[in-house]
Amino acid sequence: MNEFTLPVWVVAAAKSATNTLMGNKFKDTERIDLPNKEESITVPICSSSLLDNGERSLGISHCQSGLPLDVTRGLEIWAYVKLNKVSFQSHEIVENGFPDWLEFHAGYGVGKFDSSGQPCISTFARELLCINLYPLLPKGFSIQVEIVLPEGKNRALKTSNKAFGVVDGLSLIGTQAEVQISAAPDQLKNCKEILQHKCSQSTFDGFLTFVIGENGMDLAIKFGIPANQIIKTGNWLGPLLVSAAENGVKKLLLFGYHGKLVKLSGGVFHTHHHLADGRIEILTSLAFREGISFDLIDLISKATSVENALLTLESKNPEQVALIWGRMAKEIEIKSHSYVNRYLSSSMEIGSVLFDRKRQIRWAGFHGLKLINSFGLMLK
Repeated sequence: MNEFTLPVWVVAAAKSATNTLMGNKFKDTERIDLPNKEESITVPICSSSLLDNGERSLGISHCQSGLPLDVTRGLEIWAYVKLNKVSFQSHEIVENGFPDWLEFHAGYGVGKFDSSGQPCISTFARELLCINLYPLLPKGFSIQVEIVLPEGKNRALKTSNKAFGVVDGLSLIGTQAEVQISAAPDQLKNCKEILQHKCSQSTFDGFLTFVIGENGMDLAIKFGIPANQIIKTGNWLGPLLVSAAENGVKKLLLFGYHGKLVKLSGGVFHTHHHLADGRIEILTSLAFREGISFDLIDLISKATSVENALLTLESKNPEQVALIWGRMAKEIEIKSHSYVNRYLSSSMEIGSVLFDRKRQIRWAGFHGLKLINSFGLMLK
């Protein structure tokens, strides 16, 4: 089973198109080299062809993550490739994060940040493109790659991309080639192994950050949290909290999107929506405990999502919404500490920091505020 993340299928299509442009015979698979690893993977290709009298080429692949409910399952990927003559290659990194020999275009269906118009593409995806395309590049040329996802815009409507400021399509994010099933038991086992490894290092200082998903990972690094102190947990937060305490973690930061971490404030410690939801009910309870007016509580209870509830509250009464989300961050810390001590006696400090739909850090609990300010962010 070829269970790879979207960036892998994108790079495979681009590499096939490049090989075709170079005059190489089409192959129904491409060998993809991975960053920082000696081994490579074999990825199926649908087709590849020359265009515009041989001046451009097109490679096509179909994403197969192996997940039956994944929005990218069966997604068709088009990669257009063209070569341009240049006087020299300096290998300088340009504004969009790519070297100057690689001109990347986010075509139709590829997500872009609404604030800047730049493509939403992870460092891993950039590295993967560079590693696999540069060896094929003739001397004296640069390469132009445009990625098109014909169904990307429609499928993005089923994701939370807009909540994170990403519009017009699907994000090309991912931190590794293989798909991780966030709700599967194997994912919990893998995360525990990563946690134990980090805690056994001589440089370990007792501090860790748990993030959920690629957006949490991306933002945590951008906000200055060292990558070697971050673990992408998936949805198995409860058992991992206990494992952190067992492995000597002294300070643990829970860093994530409010729409995910709200569940913890209600005592739900497996956050996959197929297992348990109840987010609106939890939000309604938090609002009641903060003494919010009945009219606003009624609006929350009728909201179709946590994000819509937030937007409604901010338009009606921004002061009261701050009370609700402040309570949420506080309850996440209290409930998490209680969860851990249900299984063992621990003094591990647990802090929570929440970011919003615009990828801005907005709310933190008492302990979360101390921990995040240690990185110089100075939240209030």
